[in-house]
Amino acid sequence: EMDNNISEYLIFSHLSGEGAHNIMLDYMNGRPLLDLDLRLGEGTGAALVYPIIKTSVEILEKMTSFEQAEVFNSSELTRL
Repeated sequence: EMDNNISEYLIFSHLSGEGAHNIMLDYMNGRPLLDLDLRLGEGTGAALVYPIIKTSVEILEKMTSFEQAEVFNSSELTRL
């Protein structure tokens, strides 16, 4: 039996054209990042999604926050 806590750590790369893959995604409540009707079976979906995930992580780690960039919301601007 699968540990139900693992699903928060999973990234579902793609929706395969194979029927069993969709059954597995439903069972695991998985939401795939891509739907390209791939049926290749050698991890192509994961290879395609890897750069997207890597770039997303880099953006989150390196992006300047609004506070760091001194961006104010409209309520703060009215006080200036």
